[in-house]
Amino acid sequence: MATLPVYDEAGVEVGTYEIDTAQIADRVNKQLLHDAVVMYQANQRQGTHCAKTRGEVAGSTKKLYRQKGTGNARAGGKRTNVRRGGGVARTIKPRDYSYRLNRKAVRLATRMAIRSKIDDGEVVVVDQLPFDEPKTARMVSVLKALGLGGMTTLVATAGNDGVVYKSGRNIAGVSVQPVRELNALTVLKPKRVLVTREALDRIKEGTFATAE
Repeated sequence: MATLPVYDEAGVEVGTYEIDTAQIADRVNKQLLHDAVVMYQANQRQGTHCAKTRGEVAGSTKKLYRQKGTGNARAGGKRTNVRRGGGVARTIKPRDYSYRLNRKAVRLATRMAIRSKIDDGEVVVVDQLPFDEPKTARMVSVLKALGLGGMTTLVATAGNDGVVYKSGRNIAGVSVQPVRELNALTVLKPKRVLVTREALDRIKEGTFATAE
């Protein structure tokens, strides 16, 4: 059982929150977390890299000089990979790097990531973020009051909150996501996770659908 302090926007402690991390995930499997993170990173690769082979480089196919009698090493066309401006040996072409782990493993990895953050003391609970309008300066002041200024932070909300999202999207190192869109990579990548009390309720109850 973990007891987390709950703060308001000004960074003043206004209560505590008790959560049993074993209800989120019964254990933390580092290998599964690694596999899930590598999968998400692979799926983000564009795979648009491309280099030309000797058959695609512009230039003559004529033999540069006769085979024997010149005193030089034998040479073929100018498009060979050993000459400047030639093609590339064992070149790379556009490809799709994406793949999928099974759904149950992906969902479990998300829950394990959340548990590991709580167990490591890297989760900060805020009572609420009642933003009336998008205000980046206000979000900056909230993060600074909670000791998260200049730190990579994931702000997790209970549902889609456009005002909070717009308030944090322009801050370097800060991302805003509802709990239903969390995954192992987005949870583990930042140094801290700022979560509202309502969002933590959904995580605790297990009523949110983790992203796949």
